[in-house]
Amino acid sequence: MNRDNHYEAAFEAFLRDRGSAVVPVDEAKRNQLDDESTKSPDFLVVGPGDVRLVADVKGRRFPGGSAAKPRMVWQNWCDRDDIDALDRWAARLGTGFRGVLAFVYHVLPRVALPADTPDLFTHRDRVYLVRGVSAVEYRAAMAPRSRKWGTVHLPAAAFREAVRPFSHFLTPATVEWKAARAPTPSAS
Repeated sequence: MNRDNHYEAAFEAFLRDRGSAVVPVDEAKRNQLDDESTKSPDFLVVGPGDVRLVADVKGRRFPGGSAAKPRMVWQNWCDRDDIDALDRWAARLGTGFRGVLAFVYHVLPRVALPADTPDLFTHRDRVYLVRGVSAVEYRAAMAPRSRKWGTVHLPAAAFREAVRPFSHFLTPATVEWKAARAPTPSAS
């Protein structure tokens, strides 16, 4: 975790507010995992009901772009290494651990989301929308974004299908999640 990163600080506060035990990971350097250099996750999380997550935070602004030309798109890109690392760490940490990409959107003041939007969270006078995608689901639907930079993304329809309020991942797998998913961010 980078303590200067407001997205990661907000995510940690969000998790603690929901009763999760949170272990920030020093991501300044890659770690050795089974004799191979592997990107470190941002957090290890043990939630209510013994939920176990390996989480990597992707901080994004909404809307993106400039004030003159806002882009009303819920960005969902990441490095291919992020997905590989989440899968490897979850497998190495053992039964019950799941890799999750946490998309933490800083919702700019010019956007008003309904107050009852799931996982809309205020931290240090900023509003965030916290969403997640399972690393397994992400890998199944990801497409190259930039081969040069090694980035991938989910096409809009796949992102709408896979994205959940992050609280979904804090619910034990035996509990069926039936809450509304509105607003459903779309991807580009």
